Amino acid sequence: MFDAKPNARKLGWAVVGCGWVARDYVIPALQGARNARLTALCDANAEALMRVQADDAARYTALASVLEDKAVDAVYIATPNHLHAAMTEACAAAGKHVLCEKPMAVTPQDGLRMVSACQRAGVHYATAFDQRHHAAHRKLRTLVKEGVLGTVTQARIHYACWLPADWTPDNWRIDPEQAGGGAMIDLAPHGLDLLEVLLGDEWQSLTAMTQRRVHDYAVDDGAVLMGQFKSGALGLLQVAYNCPDAYPRRTLELIGTKARALAYKTMGQTPGGSLSLTDAKTGEETWLHLSPEEDRSPFLHQVETFSACVLEGRPQPFAPERDVRLVGLLSQATRFGRAFPPCH
Repeated sequence: MFDAKPNARKLGWAVVGCGWVARDYVIPALQGARNARLTALCDANAEALMRVQADDAARYTALASVLEDKAVDAVYIATPNHLHAAMTEACAAAGKHVLCEKPMAVTPQDGLRMVSACQRAGVHYATAFDQRHHAAHRKLRTLVKEGVLGTVTQARIHYACWLPADWTPDNWRIDPEQAGGGAMIDLAPHGLDLLEVLLGDEWQSLTAMTQRRVHDYAVDDGAVLMGQFKSGALGLLQVAYNCPDAYPRRTLELIGTKARALAYKTMGQTPGGSLSLTDAKTGEETWLHLSPEEDRSPFLHQVETFSACVLEGRPQPFAPERDVRLVGLLSQATRFGRAFPPCH
């Protein structure tokens, strides 16, 4: 965890795209970070800009204005998916570091463009996989690494929500041109990344089945992805836009030969949730508790980690090439797994 010194330099940030995730989670994290400061906001929609509580931040409606702002060192890109590649290239060319919302790109080719642009410019790039930074998941990663679970044989994630067509006035997440897909491309990247991080492993193969079962829009409203890791462990992801929010819909389970770990309500934007271990021999369940200092906003931990790497001149914890690889796996699974019928 970053420990700021008094009067230490803070990285100046701009947020481009002021939708609900940026407004409710990213911006408060930047405002509360010990090594970062919010200097600018940008959204093509002037009304969206006005809804953000940030008195000291400059407000722009064009990315070009952000890139001319000398107080901006890094940019958080939170726009629709189809804009990520071109915006990242523009930021890199202007010497701005980039933290980009997932998926980093719709295609691996666009992902490679983004990484290459940042490498040429000598700026940092990372994908905003906030689930890596949840305190329960960081604890679980340590437990796996220390062998507490034994040999992990299977990993399962259920990450779902209810997202009707009229969820927002401009619901770009169900527009195939802007989003590049539906529930699978929006929700699955978190699980694909998180399981690799937790297991210290890599997906070797991935297949998918998609559906359009409830909502009458042009993209999938649910998907199941399954695959195998290089170690031989199996992984299963269930993601959906068609799961009522009142249901249990945010669970993560790792099955090991010594213990089974269950994280409940940890997948998502907020801290909290629960983490338990069940002993393989006795069946006894133990609840693990995290201190308030540990269990902070995953977005806060994420921006502090990114900022610390930039300020201290050290690499980001995860190489961006792995993010491109995950986009490729998901793209391949999408091509060969499109099986949803028209909604009745």
